[in-house]
Amino acid sequence: MQIQNHIITNIPVFEIRDTFEKLLDFFKENTFSHIAVCEQGRYLGVFSENDMDVVNRNAIVDDYRYDLESFFVRKETNWLDVLEVFARNEANLVPVLNEKEEVLGYYDLTDIVSVFIDTPFFTDPGNILVLATGIKDYSFSEISQIVESNNARFLGGFITDIQNDVVQVTIKISTTNFNEVVQTFRRYNYHILFGNVDDQFIEDLKNRSDYLDKYLNV
Repeated sequence: MQIQNHIITNIPVFEIRDTFEKLLDFFKENTFSHIAVCEQGRYLGVFSENDMDVVNRNAIVDDYRYDLESFFVRKETNWLDVLEVFARNEANLVPVLNEKEEVLGYYDLTDIVSVFIDTPFFTDPGNILVLATGIKDYSFSEISQIVESNNARFLGGFITDIQNDVVQVTIKISTTNFNEVVQTFRRYNYHILFGNVDDQFIEDLKNRSDYLDKYLNV
């Protein structure tokens, strides 16, 4: 999936000798989290909007050189890695560099997320299933094999959380044989965090039936 046509070229790049007055005015007029700083056209890093409270308005950026952060992407960086840079740095604007370390422009988080949402994972019909398993037992090949062994189609998936040696995986599969897929995951000791509404309805009925049996036997 190509995202290069989403590179924005009308956002400024500041020089290390610029005063913070210019940066303050930029952040005041925009909602971006970071902005790029160069020295004689060569990329040095980005300055965070969160750090603007501690700077002297009349100082130059060079006085705070060591507060610059160094994240960026290349024009050829794939869209998943671009999303990772956004997430790791809690940024909504990321500079794009060429081979000469010059800033070609920026990626805006909103644009990249829009591209992601337009992928078949979100647009194709299917059911979402959220699984949890031990990180030592996790195998993406096993997950896809379970889906396909039930004659269902695996549309995509990704890890959505890792905590306390438990990995959470969100997958999307075709609606064909969905409940069979769910039951197979349970047999393989996967915990279902979120699944088909009908499957959840059956579970709720079973729980209520068990409760009624206990009530009648009192």
